[in-house]
Amino acid sequence: MDTNETTPAPAPMLEMSTSRQMLSWLAEQKLSIAFTTYQVGKLYFIGLKPDNGLSVFERSFNRCMGLCTTPTGLYMSSLYQVWRFENVFEAGQQQDSFDRLYVPQMGYTTGDLDIHDMAVDSDGRLVFVNTLFGCLATLSETHSFKPIWQPFFISKLAAEDRCHLNGLAMRDGQPAYVTAVGQCDVADGWREHRAGGGIVIDVQRNEVVCGGLSMPHSPRWHNGKLWLLNSGTGDFGYVDLASGRFEPLCFCPGYMRGLSFHGDFALVGLSKPRENKTFSGLALDDHLKSRNAEARCGIQVIDLRSGDIVHWLRIEGVVEELYDVVTLPHVRRPMALGFKTDEIRRVLSVET
Repeated sequence: MDTNETTPAPAPMLEMSTSRQMLSWLAEQKLSIAFTTYQVGKLYFIGLKPDNGLSVFERSFNRCMGLCTTPTGLYMSSLYQVWRFENVFEAGQQQDSFDRLYVPQMGYTTGDLDIHDMAVDSDGRLVFVNTLFGCLATLSETHSFKPIWQPFFISKLAAEDRCHLNGLAMRDGQPAYVTAVGQCDVADGWREHRAGGGIVIDVQRNEVVCGGLSMPHSPRWHNGKLWLLNSGTGDFGYVDLASGRFEPLCFCPGYMRGLSFHGDFALVGLSKPRENKTFSGLALDDHLKSRNAEARCGIQVIDLRSGDIVHWLRIEGVVEELYDVVTLPHVRRPMALGFKTDEIRRVLSVET
């Protein structure tokens, strides 16, 4: 017997399960989902197989975070680049029952800006939250980024993550609201404000319209309301802009990041909080304990009319944290190309 022989380590486990009606809901809504996890560096697509079973497709991108859709594809941020994906399938075209093939068509090298939320404005320009510099920015043909807005309390554009600007809500095709963990103007100063220093800023007026939040994320304008995730407490709700108060709609059992809408439904990403100072001491811990619950990783589908969690996707194993979630309407089973396999060499398309 060779005493030097070693047993190969088992592959990391990943298991996804859904509520009983989740897959039929996706079929009824003619919907699929994409989400990112920077923890393991994966972009996932959730759709339906021909037999209506769960389809899970993944590609690897280092520290992928922000996601947003375009009329023909997606933008995604990664460790030091922003990628624009284009669907290369013609209308009605399929391959192995996949009806979208997203190809990373163009990449911009930004450096490690810790890009969080992203959106496309009415002119087709990408706007992203440059968390490292605490500003909104857009892509540059010649530099790492081009700043387009910064909070009134940030005195200098510096690579210091002063307030942990993270979330972006668009309204009428323009940046309208952003979230930050703390109103602070010193390097890494936001960490002292995690429990109750979170704010929402009106971009056009450059003033705070809601305060007292805990680690807010993912503001979105939908159906005439400004929705967001009060991640440090576990509450999903909206901001009453007249009173400046956050109005919770429901509690979600996990650290929330990533919010997308489809009609009367919200899709919320959940993560298991890391065991470190950033996530410790938040009200979310007490709220989970009071409900005799543990934090989950996955996606919750919330009915905005009732506040009920009507469907869910649960993720167990190697993936414990999500960042962004987007809905892909009229897509049944999407896939994408990455850089670690040979398919990207062989997929060729001709513009006509």
